[in-house]
Amino acid sequence: MRLLIVEDEKSLAENLKRTLEGRGFAVDHLDNGEQAFSRLSLYRSDYSLVLLDLTLPGLDGAQLTQKLRAEGITIPIIVITGKSETEHKIALLNSGADDYVVKPFSAEELVARINSVLRRPVESQPVVHSLGELSIDTAARRVRAGEREIRLTLKEYSLLECFLRRPGQVLTREELSNQVWDFNSLNWSNVLDVHMKNLRKKLSPVNHAARFETVRGVGYRLVTA
Repeated sequence: MRLLIVEDEKSLAENLKRTLEGRGFAVDHLDNGEQAFSRLSLYRSDYSLVLLDLTLPGLDGAQLTQKLRAEGITIPIIVITGKSETEHKIALLNSGADDYVVKPFSAEELVARINSVLRRPVESQPVVHSLGELSIDTAARRVRAGEREIRLTLKEYSLLECFLRRPGQVLTREELSNQVWDFNSLNWSNVLDVHMKNLRKKLSPVNHAARFETVRGVGYRLVTA
């Protein structure tokens, strides 16, 4: 999952980015509301969620939220706010935000809110995704083949989650790179191939009902054997 932080307080943005990357998310950062609107207008399908501060140069958080929704951009938005009044929270949600978190907040609370919002897409998605005997619990971030738990790195987990959310579909190299690595990653490098090779090695000895297919020149697909 790829997130965008829009926050002009550098230290807070850096801490958020480091924390979320440590939980397996790919994270980009911008510090200006106008720049964020341009980025999201051009790359709306690349981001799963936006963490948005209210006080920003260019457009403030409320204005940016309203402008995005007016353009039909439905990316989930969690607003970071220092105000806790009920009326203020209602105004944020009515402007198009999906949730809010009030400063100061813990990393655990923020990750829980992100996971909660990501489980609320337009079409309801289950917490557990399965294909054959392979399953992934997105709430607990656990992977199993039957009764056996499989230990994966953060990037391997993120890749597998992409496939299990869209079983049988071909995921292009660009799609996978955009979901798992940040905006500055070198998509032309072989880093994706290395992680896919490692993921196959970990899954193949314990999983016999699903396998990865390489679609030459395009990407990969997870199918039942």
